[in-house]
Amino acid sequence: MRLRCIALGLAVAGVLAGCSAAPEGPLAQDYAELPSTAPAPAPAYAAAKVVEADCGANANGHRNVDNFIATPGQPGAAHHEHEYVGNVSTNAMSTDASLAAAETTCPDGNRSTYYWPVLRLSGGHGHDLGAPPVPPSSVAISYRGSPAGPVVGMPRFLRMSTGAPRAFTERTPSPAKWTCSGLEDRVQTKYPVCPSGASVVRIFDFPGCWDGRNTDSANHRSHLAFADPAGVCPARTFAIPRLRVEVSYAVPQGAKFAIDSFPEQRQNPGTDHSDFANVMTDEQMAALVAQLNGGRR
Repeated sequence: MRLRCIALGLAVAGVLAGCSAAPEGPLAQDYAELPSTAPAPAPAYAAAKVVEADCGANANGHRNVDNFIATPGQPGAAHHEHEYVGNVSTNAMSTDASLAAAETTCPDGNRSTYYWPVLRLSGGHGHDLGAPPVPPSSVAISYRGSPAGPVVGMPRFLRMSTGAPRAFTERTPSPAKWTCSGLEDRVQTKYPVCPSGASVVRIFDFPGCWDGRNTDSANHRSHLAFADPAGVCPARTFAIPRLRVEVSYAVPQGAKFAIDSFPEQRQNPGTDHSDFANVMTDEQMAALVAQLNGGRR
């Protein structure tokens, strides 16, 4: 083991916060080939009606070390770099009003914001935080209906988070999903070693059930829930359009890579996470709901 000093806030803060005697991540055991056998049949909601949106792949390079949902008004407080599609103004100082007034990379004026930690190539012995982010080759955004019945619209400015950004230190089960293009029926919580010509793919599934009252909660999760495998929401919650974001990267064959994370999480793949704020107008949301409930793709 070699001594590792944790620099909170990366270059933004430039302040050393502490040291540990543990090795830097990512570790060799953080990588694995995908399972050779396919998993059990997909749950019912996977076959629900789908509406897709093309918001680009961050060609404008919109990145920062902010998180206006988790740490509003605190520039650099995310302690790792995020990448965005959709709303072009998102930063630590974002408000409902500023998001509603901004431009967007999404079609039809959808000003919602979608973001996740950047992915970088690794130097081999510990993640190289100084390496430039690997640009996504594609970002696929989709909304699914419910196989158990109609969905209701998300309220404007609903915020939500998915994933477990502290899964490594808290030693909790990780919901992270990593796979390779062409093998999307096989997912794992480790960084995938993909076959030649295949892209590395991150899958972010967001909750599809809402408490009907709150647009946010203290942990940015409690006002939402996941449906069961049959697509049924828990009692006293309502089915809403279920968001999925899939981010693909053309990682060079054999190259090591890792996501940015909180420093103490050591770029563990199980800490992958994503955030979303709905800035669609009521009319735009009503049109999405009509498509999902009416069966038009």
